[in-house]
Amino acid sequence: MSSPENIRQEYEHALEQHVPLIYGLPDDLAILCLSKVPRQFHHVLRCVSKRWSALLCSKEFSSCRSRQNLRETWIYAMCVNKYRVNCCYVLNPHPSSWHWKLLQRIPSECMGREGMSFEALGNKLFLLGGCSCQENPTNEVYSYDTSTEKWEKAARMPTARCYFLSAALGNKIYVTGGLGMSSDASKSWDIYDYHSNNWSSYLDTSLIPDIVKSFIFEDKVYTIHNTWIDRQYARVYDPSSRKWEDANQQMSSCARGPTVVIQDTLYMLDETYGTRLMMWQNEAKEWVPLGRLAQMLTKPPCQLVAVGSCIFIIGQKLSTVVVDTEKSAQVQGVLVGSSLVPKLDNDLSVISCKTIAI
Repeated sequence: MSSPENIRQEYEHALEQHVPLIYGLPDDLAILCLSKVPRQFHHVLRCVSKRWSALLCSKEFSSCRSRQNLRETWIYAMCVNKYRVNCCYVLNPHPSSWHWKLLQRIPSECMGREGMSFEALGNKLFLLGGCSCQENPTNEVYSYDTSTEKWEKAARMPTARCYFLSAALGNKIYVTGGLGMSSDASKSWDIYDYHSNNWSSYLDTSLIPDIVKSFIFEDKVYTIHNTWIDRQYARVYDPSSRKWEDANQQMSSCARGPTVVIQDTLYMLDETYGTRLMMWQNEAKEWVPLGRLAQMLTKPPCQLVAVGSCIFIIGQKLSTVVVDTEKSAQVQGVLVGSSLVPKLDNDLSVISCKTIAI
């Protein structure tokens, strides 16, 4: 089985030999034609030839789809079934093929782990750290290339961790907190660079170990903290300056449910009393309710992801509700949206959801 690096080398070798992608067409026109094929059929294109397979993994192909505004966003959900086995599902949000499918089996080392982190950068998914009843916290990292549809080992984290916080910003993954084999886990940042496939680490004396949640907003990492008297407060970390500041106290309400950002606007699903979608008013520094959602459809606790102007609310058993932030309407205070209740055999608990566009 060829590795992603070998596939790219075969593609470059074919370029040197001037083997046409489609006989009778110049390569730039052939790439233009192939880039218009919907993403759900890319696995078929990869079976045509090694060069086609390599092309679909290349930056040239990705750039061509991006220039023509053809990139398609798919949703990936990391779940655990009733047997405590981890698995990953994928959803093509196009209405014509709207159903969850089991992704290729995750690495066996990760199937029984708890406390892992799930992130997405570029065209790759990442499984980081974790532990089990038979295994101490680990620094292992695995990546899934959504172009080649293959798992492989990535660079290890500097610090072994489980039940930690992570956030993807720009071309980097920021990791902190959690449980580890050393005390550094609770007072250090591990930072992964996507382009170099390398980690760096530094101690941060301003880190407070009572973080219960983190999310990205306005190119900064917001953290929600819970004190020993069960009071929440919020802080904000600027990775460019490595400085902490106190955030607006209203931001601590993000502890009530998952968050997502669409076009620089922050949304939250308040799960304290049913499920209610909220929007952050940046000028007024307050949360504004947009409407309630039927709890029988959302099945909390939920995860949120964004595709275009739509918020996908993914609950237990992969129940999925979609709310279009530009077109949504209310009926007696209840938001109207489309929903999907998949017919799956196992009871699935959704741990985390990410999106990748190709």
